[in-house]
Parts: sequence; C-alpha cells; structure tokens
Amino acid sequence: MLTLVGKDQPGIVARLSTALCQGGCNLGESSMARLGGNFTIMLMVQYGGTHEELKKMVTPVANALGLNNHVDPVEGGQHFLIEPNVRISVYCSDRPGIMEEVTASLSGAGLNILNLDSNIGVEKNTTTYFIHLEGVASDGLDPLYQALDILTREKQMQTQLIPIDTLLG
Repeated sequence: MLTLVGKDQPGIVARLSTALCQGGCNLGESSMARLGGNFTIMLMVQYGGTHEELKKMVTPVANALGLNNHVDPVEGGQHFLIEPNVRISVYCSDRPGIMEEVTASLSGAGLNILNLDSNIGVEKNTTTYFIHLEGVASDGLDPLYQALDILTREKQMQTQLIPIDTLLG
C-alpha cells in the first residue's frame, strides 16, 4: 500500500503512475482526494521487488512533488468488490464530536462504511459540517432510519438515507 500526501498540484497522479509503471509495477485499487489545499492518494501496488526497492522508486517522484510517502506491505490477492447498498448524507452546524456521533450511531445500527467524505462550508456566518457516506446496511434499513431519526431529534442534524439498487439491469 503506497500512501502519498502533500500540497495539491497538477500532475501528481500522472507522474506517480508513470514512474510506477516504468518500474514494473501493476497498479490496483486506489483512493484519491483533495482535502483543503492538500492531496492524498492510497494506492495498492503489485511489485515483484522488495519493499525497499519500491520505496526507492517512489521517493524521487515524491520529493520532486513535495509529497510525503509511505509504503506498507499488505496482503494481496484476489478479492471481491463490495457494493454499497445505501447512501447517507448528514448536515449540521459545525462543532466537535460530529464524526464520532454519526459513525458510532450508524455502525451500531449495522452499517459497514465503505466510503466517507466530509467537508465544512461557511455561508452567512454559519458553519455547516457535511458528511456523505456509502455503505452496506447489514441489518437492513430500519435500524439505520431509527439511528438517523435519533441524530435528527437529539443532535439537531439533517439526514437523508437513499437506498442503492445494486442490481440495475
């Protein structure tokens, strides 16, 4: 697992993927995001060489782009895509503890979170915290609706749950 973090700039993905492919790597799953003025990437890399050789291959590119990089050996192999079956959005006035309240509540209601994005917006002197997530409702939708109702009533959050039909045809 290759992780890079640093100031966002054009060309990060192109330069990194070029160096890795020219070095004999096979690129797998990735997650990339712009957070504030920063960019982060997590990338599964299949490589026949050593951990140190991969690090040596990535370091010049990371240094040239001003990125911090980290390489972790992880277990590879064939795995199967897990499709989310629910999308949830939460909006509320910004304050400490929001992420814990939302994720603990939804996890307790049987949600396996697969993707999560959060952001803060300021408009007319009001700071709003946004959370958008996708996951698998392992215990069905009813416990999630109940958890969201509690967050709405007790924590003054606006919430929305949208079931995802993964069997579109």
